[in-house]
Amino acid sequence: MQRLVRLWTAIVFAGALHHGAYGQTALTWDQVKQRFQAANPTLRAGQIAVDEAKAQEITANLRPNPDFTTTFDQIDPFTPGPYRPLSNALPLISASYLHETHHKRELRLESAQKGTAIAATQLADQERNLLFNLRNSFVQALQAKSIRDVARESLAYYDRLLGVSNDRFKAGDIAQVDLDRLDLQRVQFEADLQTAEVNVRTAKIQLLNLMNDRTPVEQFDVTGTFDFNERIILLDDLHNLALANRPDLRAAMQTVDKAQTDYKLAVANGSTDMTFAVDAGRNPLRVFDKNQGEKARTQLDIRRSERLQEATRTQVFSDVDSAYATLNSNLTLLKPYKNKYLTLATNVRERISFAFQHGGASLLDFLNAQNDYRSVQVNYLNLVGAYLTAASQLNLAVGQEVIQ
Repeated sequence: MQRLVRLWTAIVFAGALHHGAYGQTALTWDQVKQRFQAANPTLRAGQIAVDEAKAQEITANLRPNPDFTTTFDQIDPFTPGPYRPLSNALPLISASYLHETHHKRELRLESAQKGTAIAATQLADQERNLLFNLRNSFVQALQAKSIRDVARESLAYYDRLLGVSNDRFKAGDIAQVDLDRLDLQRVQFEADLQTAEVNVRTAKIQLLNLMNDRTPVEQFDVTGTFDFNERIILLDDLHNLALANRPDLRAAMQTVDKAQTDYKLAVANGSTDMTFAVDAGRNPLRVFDKNQGEKARTQLDIRRSERLQEATRTQVFSDVDSAYATLNSNLTLLKPYKNKYLTLATNVRERISFAFQHGGASLLDFLNAQNDYRSVQVNYLNLVGAYLTAASQLNLAVGQEVIQ
């Protein structure tokens, strides 16, 4: 009895190891995105850049250090007469502190904080673009899997017909040459399936690379709905969402705001600071303004940033309009496929196959019907893939996932 228990335990343990070593982990889009955001090296490097900008705020907010000086002068070790080297010694102690006027330190800190905000927004924009690439790779993986399913189904369907044809050949209903032609045609279905398998593997490798994931391809899989939605948001609503969510537009607005602060800082830097010291007479008089060039530069920088903001705003509308038009174009092509052509191709294949098996259709008719069925199925899946890619482009243009 104990031997049976140990044997059963060993079998269960071995099965668990086998499942852990070779089982696939099918990830949804949300899971893929979470892993990407946590592990992508480009995003992690961008976060370090934000932290560096945050550290610059500390430097910008530093106060001037007070200056404390002591001197001991007029020491004469060669004094004639009685040896009194310190008789003419002149000790001196001085202290000074620079007081920055016109809120220079506060403006430096404000400028640095706005620089940090811009860096964070630029990181969000970088993530937006990388998520677009990630979403495309995810869609390509789903598309490759769907086309592989069609290839498998077509091969299985063809094999069933070959089985029926072998029975007909044995019964003398078809000639040897027709059976051979059917066998030869099978290689095309095998090649289609092999190509589909390679495409699935390639799509998974690209997805794993973006996720910075070292999971073996054989143990990695994705899952999700590979379909389209006929309802989309109105164009005006998409424009408003894009204006509210696009990080690059927000960064352009923040750049204008920072440029205005930098101009205020340049004006403040042109003012005279006060140094409180024991010997205040050593401070030079301020006659010439040595910050006029910086004032002019920062004022021009405000205008330049405003023009760039206008250009970014125009680009936002262009991106949304272009992606919206592409999405509508794909929907126009997809609707008749789903409502008519898919069913029609399936019915034609079934009828021609039935007729061929009963001698009512030629071999050429059957092969054409089979190829037409596969062509319609693959074209439909490619259109769905194009629709989902256009949806990703629209999400990129808007700055958030308006279409899943």
